[in-house]
Amino acid sequence: MATHTALKVTVHGRVQGVGFRWECSMRARELGISGWVRNRADGCVEAHFEGDRPALDQMLEWVHEGPGYASVTAVDVDLVPAEGMRSFSVE
Repeated sequence: MATHTALKVTVHGRVQGVGFRWECSMRARELGISGWVRNRADGCVEAHFEGDRPALDQMLEWVHEGPGYASVTAVDVDLVPAEGMRSFSVE
């Protein structure tokens, strides 16, 4: 059985105003990942992902690229405690 893991992710670059949060939410739902994604005042996008490790690895691979108009320059990833979230939301 896969282990349920949680990650806090901060995405740097041109990631606001390019559909990043919407596309992120669609990918997360496709992969069975719960959590949330939101814009930060500093221009970054922040997300909390919960799911099994293979799905999270696929999500992280996508986050490093983002949607077509995004330009990701860096991604910070931290392992955090799972909160038992059951859905994915855009905040």
